[in-house]
Amino acid sequence: MGHSTKERLMALLLISPAVIAVGIFVYGFIGWTLFISMTNWNSMIPDFTFVGLKNYVRLFQTLRFQADLRNTLVFTVLFLLACLSIGLTLAVLLDRRIRGEGFFRNTYLFPMAISFVVTGVVWQWLFNPNTGINLIFDALGLDVLKSRWYTDPTILFAVHVGKIKFGVPIALIPVVVAATWQMSGFTMAMYLAGLRGIPDELREAARVDGATEAQIFRYIILPLLRPVTLSATIVLGHISLKIFDLVFTMTGSGPAFATDVPGIFMFETTFRGNHFAQGASIAIIMLIMIAMVITPYLYYSIRGEAEL
Repeated sequence: MGHSTKERLMALLLISPAVIAVGIFVYGFIGWTLFISMTNWNSMIPDFTFVGLKNYVRLFQTLRFQADLRNTLVFTVLFLLACLSIGLTLAVLLDRRIRGEGFFRNTYLFPMAISFVVTGVVWQWLFNPNTGINLIFDALGLDVLKSRWYTDPTILFAVHVGKIKFGVPIALIPVVVAATWQMSGFTMAMYLAGLRGIPDELREAARVDGATEAQIFRYIILPLLRPVTLSATIVLGHISLKIFDLVFTMTGSGPAFATDVPGIFMFETTFRGNHFAQGASIAIIMLIMIAMVITPYLYYSIRGEAEL
């Protein structure tokens, strides 16, 4: 047996436990969940009667799940826009080598050290209609800015789609604010690393050619930050599509399911209602949504490595 063969066998032996564990506890359980989603198991007693896509059809006809899809889409769009814009702005400001940069950088990153559960509890108090922000508005005489926040069932820009009103739920806005507060520091760190990786020679050459700072930012900085933007979008999108703990602790399902998300629906359906097949179908839908976000990123990364 040659030396290279021994090394290959040793490498296989070292990675085989991890491969087996992932195969069983990740892909094996995904397959089991997919199978359960196509059965009639909707009580404490297992029922493996095959019903095909019946649970999925019933799920998409449910008012609550339609509201969940609306909330997920609205939350994801607002969350991504807020985190990317705030993170980029903070990174650009810090990239100017301001005094106390380390302090500000750590301050912006600090919320990431807090769990979503703690964040949800704190921001729940801040957006409570009887406390927090409304008290500040009341003291400043800005009653026009006071709101019922996460207790308000109003849907802005409402358009009837299916069984629900499609638009922006006012009750969801506090959740977006809380999530943005926690994750914008992460986006800032990614953009700052990207900015520090851009050679100063490129900017100086553009200035010599007569380009303004706005033109340098638009035509040089932003294009070079596209990989960072893509990576941040994937990470944040993944978080937003499977979010549970922040919403659960801060607002729950909200008024008229205005802040409900698939994660909460799956939890209550499976572990409180004992509708295991229906809960499994929700989980598979969540997996598909996350895969739709991650797959293009993986394709982009693999293609980039192949070109190198």
